Amino acid sequence: MWTALLDQFAGALFKAGTLSLHFPDGRVRSYGDRTGTPVTVRLTDPALPRRLVLTPEIAVGEAYMDGTLTVDGDDIEGFLALALRNIAAGNSVWWRRPAEALRVPLRWLHQINPARRARRNVAHHYDLSGELYALFLDPDRQYSCAYFREPGMSLEAAQAAKKAHIAAKLLLRPGMRVLDIGCGWGGLALTLARDHGARVLGITLSEEQHRVATERARAAGLADRVEFRLVDYRDVTGQFDRIVSVGMFEHVGAPHYRTYFRKLRELLTEDGVALLHTIGRMSPPGKTNAWMLKYIFPGGYVPALSETMAAVEREALWSTDIEVWRLHYALTLRAWRARFEANLDRIRELYDDRFCRMWRFYLVGSEMAFRYHGQCVFQIQLARRQEAVPLTRDYLYPAALRQDATAPCEDAATPPRAVPHAAE
Repeated sequence: MWTALLDQFAGALFKAGTLSLHFPDGRVRSYGDRTGTPVTVRLTDPALPRRLVLTPEIAVGEAYMDGTLTVDGDDIEGFLALALRNIAAGNSVWWRRPAEALRVPLRWLHQINPARRARRNVAHHYDLSGELYALFLDPDRQYSCAYFREPGMSLEAAQAAKKAHIAAKLLLRPGMRVLDIGCGWGGLALTLARDHGARVLGITLSEEQHRVATERARAAGLADRVEFRLVDYRDVTGQFDRIVSVGMFEHVGAPHYRTYFRKLRELLTEDGVALLHTIGRMSPPGKTNAWMLKYIFPGGYVPALSETMAAVEREALWSTDIEVWRLHYALTLRAWRARFEANLDRIRELYDDRFCRMWRFYLVGSEMAFRYHGQCVFQIQLARRQEAVPLTRDYLYPAALRQDATAPCEDAATPPRAVPHAAE
């Protein structure tokens, strides 16, 4: 029965592309319209068809981790790209739709994040071995979307461009007091202090990140200008000229959005500016992948712009700029995965084969979600006063680019040169 149901499920899902599925009993079925690069998946556990029918989001990842679902050539990228393209097209078997629809309202149960649960969720991911992150991130340990301002940029250059772009949006002046919510290993806070003369308080719930960031500040001779605290954002007091949060909002939880933005408004000075950098979705509010919740980011959720801005509006904050980055994170994840694979032997020594397959599934699946399943990055600039930032975005870009955009053409029949846009 379960084999027949899985056959029906796969037939309804894989309408485009070419998938060959080898069942545990030896049967082989093909799905799709015979376009694209063929993908061959083999199932070796007789119990797997039942699990794939009942809980496909969790079962696919777990079976790959356990080695009971394999892809010829280890082409997990091809398989996940094929699956996500078909899911994004709305393909699904009819009897799965009620369960999927029910998960959207129930998502709130997974996103209730009081301080104790928030600490536990953060520890699950960010308190892994520090060496693990050093093996695939850039030397500054920027664990968020890089900014590929130019084609062919290295990961290091793109991460530096990301920090520079954020600093420009913060309109920093020497001596300003800055709060960095979710400071990671301290790279952005140290950059804002060293290169822009800011006085920065970085906060995190990760003991490992707090330890590393504090040591980095001391080693850089910036301990008098940068302080790191192990504290929840809800417990911060004081006033700050600027607030920045990069890659942390995904852990706040939709039930707490108004609390989050209310706290931002409370902490900002009257002329203050805040910048929120978060993964987002181009679709309406949805749900978090069940496998991702269980194994990678418990309590995590990728917000829609609509639900984020609904909370902003209710807390009397001006949204002074909103920028959408589309494929930047796909490029970032591809660079991380290349470094992860290059250091696979050492990572296997730190953990084991199952961990390596789990993280490969996470990195590949995340990249494919940005390429084919509507994920993006939002940068939302906020202020208490509408005059807190300039009325145009010219301050964000070099003067040479602005001149290129406005210069008359030498030949009226020749269009002006295209100005590279940071979000392209």
